[in-house]
Amino acid sequence: MRNRYLIVYGIGLFSVIADQFTKWLTVQNIPLWSGFPVIPGFFNLVHVLNRGAAFGFLNNTETNWQIWLFSGAAVAACIAVHLMTRSAKPNKLLFTALGLILGGAVGNLIDRIRIGAVIDFLDFYYKNYHWPAFNVADICICVGAGLILLTVKDIA
Repeated sequence: MRNRYLIVYGIGLFSVIADQFTKWLTVQNIPLWSGFPVIPGFFNLVHVLNRGAAFGFLNNTETNWQIWLFSGAAVAACIAVHLMTRSAKPNKLLFTALGLILGGAVGNLIDRIRIGAVIDFLDFYYKNYHWPAFNVADICICVGAGLILLTVKDIA
């Protein structure tokens, strides 16, 4: 499959653009540390900063080491995606997964480099159960990881 790089990098680029555009909309329309209900009792749009990883893991405003750790992890993920793209058996679903992971990693890396934290804005909850806020890049990474599980046999 000669267009494997076109699939991976095309989906990656689309994911980065979608992620950065939705974060830009958030910054332009919702003051930091505030938000509003979209579906009362279930879903809010918010504007928060996360210095940790996906879904608030290791989010701590008092330290800086996690910025370097997760930036390094994003760079490592990008390298791994490239190497897996090069060596994998042809599989459009796998290449779609790798593109989503690449786009998500780059989208959050841009935020870490630019502002030292990731912009999160999707906030789901039900009664006392609250899922940490997340963004489009986090969705891309999770969906990509799920798709990879469906294609493990094609990773060399």
